[in-house]
Amino acid sequence: MRKRETLGIDIEIDELTNSIKNIISGDSFPTDITRITQADLKNITKKNNWQFDWKMELKYPERDIYKLTIVNNQAIIQGLISLEVKSDHVYMHLVESAPFNKGKTKIYSGVPGNLVAFACKLSFQRGNEGYIAFISKTQLIDHYIKSLRAIHVGGRLMIIDTKAALKLMNKYFTNII
Repeated sequence: MRKRETLGIDIEIDELTNSIKNIISGDSFPTDITRITQADLKNITKKNNWQFDWKMELKYPERDIYKLTIVNNQAIIQGLISLEVKSDHVYMHLVESAPFNKGKTKIYSGVPGNLVAFACKLSFQRGNEGYIAFISKTQLIDHYIKSLRAIHVGGRLMIIDTKAALKLMNKYFTNII
């Protein structure tokens, strides 16, 4: 299988909310995060303005792709995340908001933060104390330090430690650990 160049996480953490928030009304909506299915992938294409090739991402057996949806509305995917559980942390390969949740005309804020908080929760569940690692785009390193309290460990490598993970999880999940 052809290895994709490591481009780095390239998503703006627009807002840390307690779920996801409708930009126009300000209403918050509780969310679910579940594994993606093959059926979900039929509309998640570059043709439909998704940035990444999620079908290719699903072919890596060590990675799991999760979808963020609004409770009781599983048909509309708000965002996706690709995660790999390692021996001492969870590695975040890709994060993407749905096309309608990007840019100045986005419908919901809080999607990227919600997905990263889920990665932290998964890390705790797998015994890794909330530790997350990811490669950042160079121009977003300071953004992730401020928005996620991530730690820049050199090059473009960043981590989220236990303390930062707990803060993120407390924003999005009520029944943590």
